[in-house]
Amino acid sequence: MTDSFQENHIWQTDSTVFAGQTRPENEYLAKAYDFIKSWQSGQTSFGLQTSGSTGSPKVIALTRHQLRSSASMTGRALKLGAGTRALVCLNVEYIAGVMMLVRGMELGWKLTIIPPVSNPLKQITPDISFDFVAMVPMQLSACLDDPETRTGVGRLGKVLLGGAPIGVQLLKQIKSLCIPVYQSYGMTETVSHVALRKLNGTDRVSAYQFLPGVTAGLDERGCLHVSGEMTNGELVQTNDLVEMNSDHEFTWLGRYDNVINSGGVKIILDRLDDEIALVFDALYLKQAYFSWYQEDERLGQKLILFVEGKVDEETAMILINEIRKRVSAYQTPKHVYFVNRFEKTPTNKIDKRRTAAVLFNNFNG
Repeated sequence: MTDSFQENHIWQTDSTVFAGQTRPENEYLAKAYDFIKSWQSGQTSFGLQTSGSTGSPKVIALTRHQLRSSASMTGRALKLGAGTRALVCLNVEYIAGVMMLVRGMELGWKLTIIPPVSNPLKQITPDISFDFVAMVPMQLSACLDDPETRTGVGRLGKVLLGGAPIGVQLLKQIKSLCIPVYQSYGMTETVSHVALRKLNGTDRVSAYQFLPGVTAGLDERGCLHVSGEMTNGELVQTNDLVEMNSDHEFTWLGRYDNVINSGGVKIILDRLDDEIALVFDALYLKQAYFSWYQEDERLGQKLILFVEGKVDEETAMILINEIRKRVSAYQTPKHVYFVNRFEKTPTNKIDKRRTAAVLFNNFNG
């Protein structure tokens, strides 16, 4: 995601005016135009790229009916009807951005489309307000951290966050906002989000609530599966460990492939990362990090911690000591590896497996 931007790289459209518009000269906006044109022409099948965050990136086929059903569910869940002013600032080559375009055409929204940049508000003049925007956490964080755009967050309307975990500091900032902010749960295979969690306000919740029309259950591992019109009635099995609170909501525990067995003790790395986040916040450490494992003759899988960048030796020792105070001895990393730069997926998520492989290959090579 880049912050390079030129004037007029903004395009406003809706289902009424689109037919009379010409294809934008800007290469990115032209991609959005091409998708909308194919949608308006009645195209029935679309190939969409997965992000690669949980495996190798691949193209999957989704039907018009699936995309339309997903758009309808979002409109009902968030009460976003015809005339909704929506900012499209996510990449339209992936499901999150594509669904903003579909919602616009199907629900009668007025779309303002810009290339995906770190701080979308820098590209929007102060006289434009919105009713809805979907972002990744990094974008909202950039808007709030920049003095020039901080006050402008209030004109974004309802905010939907997805695609990456939400850090402790950002969550604190969200709780003080007067506009509603939601965290989404979903993936390309479920045609964007199938559940939402309200993050602020008096009605904020700790569990995800399924969108209307979603049916869910667990497999023998305790991993979530979902189905509904957005999946053409087919069951989509995930690798997400969850706790079902009812038929309508669940608590996310972590990825099944992010569970390790260290000395006979199972450790859910995603839950451990939530605890470590509190330590990083208390120590004012801004580096990205994640828990992982290293093969070990005695423990089988030895718990380790990856930190992007470098901190001094004293801070590293304090970090481990503070983590030890919050979790058990088994959940305390046995070693901290500092990596100059984490490997990323095409959608800018941390590629944990590849980051670890690069580091250990360098050790062995």
